[in-house]
Amino acid sequence: MFTSRFGIEIEFTGITRNDAAKVAADFLNGTVTHTGDYYDTKKVTAPDGRVWKFMSDGSISCQKKQGRQKVAATRDYSVELVSPILTYRGDIEILQELVRQLRHAGGFANNSCGIHIHLNGSDHSPRSIRNFMNIIASKNDLFYKALQIAPERMSYCKKMDSLLVEKINRRKPKTMEAIESLWYEGYSESTSRHYHSSRYHFLNLHSFFTGNHTVELRGFNSELHAGKVRSYIVLALALNHQALTQKCASAKKPQAENEKFAMRTYLNRIGFIGEEFANCREHLTAHLDGSAAWRFRAA
Repeated sequence: MFTSRFGIEIEFTGITRNDAAKVAADFLNGTVTHTGDYYDTKKVTAPDGRVWKFMSDGSISCQKKQGRQKVAATRDYSVELVSPILTYRGDIEILQELVRQLRHAGGFANNSCGIHIHLNGSDHSPRSIRNFMNIIASKNDLFYKALQIAPERMSYCKKMDSLLVEKINRRKPKTMEAIESLWYEGYSESTSRHYHSSRYHFLNLHSFFTGNHTVELRGFNSELHAGKVRSYIVLALALNHQALTQKCASAKKPQAENEKFAMRTYLNRIGFIGEEFANCREHLTAHLDGSAAWRFRAA
C-alpha cells in the first residue's frame, strides 16, 4: 500500500506565511519565491526541484500567541502547506521533521484548520471507486468519532451521502462517466467550478473527475504533531489500497458494541500490523470507547 503517491495539505496559523516559508527553506536547503497571486503563495523550491507551497486559506481563523494566550491575528497568519507529490518510504521522515520545525517556530492548528490528503487516482477503476465510497460509508460513524472532527469543520467534510451510496449500489455503474454523472446529480452549479459544493465531503471525488485526477480525503483535523500526521497518511494509503484490491465492499455499517476493539481489528486487517504502526494504532483509537484487547466486557 506504500507504493501509491500522495500529496498533503496542512492548514495552520500561529506564524505568517513568510515565516513558514523561511522555516521550510532553511530545513530543505531551498529557495523562496513570492508569487504575488490571489493566495499570496510562497514557493519553496528544494534542491531536488520539488516545490512546497505556503498559501492563504479563507476558512482559517487566524491567531497568534501572545504570552500564554492565543489572540486574533491578521490574514498573514493564514497558512496552508501544500506538499509536492510524495512517497511514503521516501518522504515521510522529511515531512514529519518539517512539521516539527513549523511547530517549534510557533505554528499551531485550531478548530478551523484541516488536513487534506490527495491520493493518486491513476490506478482506480469504476469498481475500486465504488469500493471506496462503500468503505467510507460503512465506517462513517467510527471514523468521525476516532478522528474527533471539530463541529466547526463539519461543513467542509460532510459524511458520505447515503442517497448517493444507495444509488451507486443499486445501479452498479460500470464506467467512470456513469459514476461521475451520479456524483454530480442534484447539483445545479457547473462541474468545472473548482470550489464545487460536492467536494466538501470526507471522500471528495470532485478532484478525481476534474483537475489533478486525485482522490481526496478531507476528514482530518489539522495537527502539527508529526506522529498524528503520519497516522492520517497511513490510514489514507491503507483505505486506498483496500479500495483498489478488494473485489467488493459493502456500505453496511457493522455493529460496534466495542468501538476501540472494532477499530483496532479493522486497522490490522487493512495493514496496520506490527511495531512500526503501533503509534498509528494508538492515535487512531485513542478517542474511542471500549477495550482494544477484548471485544466483550466479560472476557
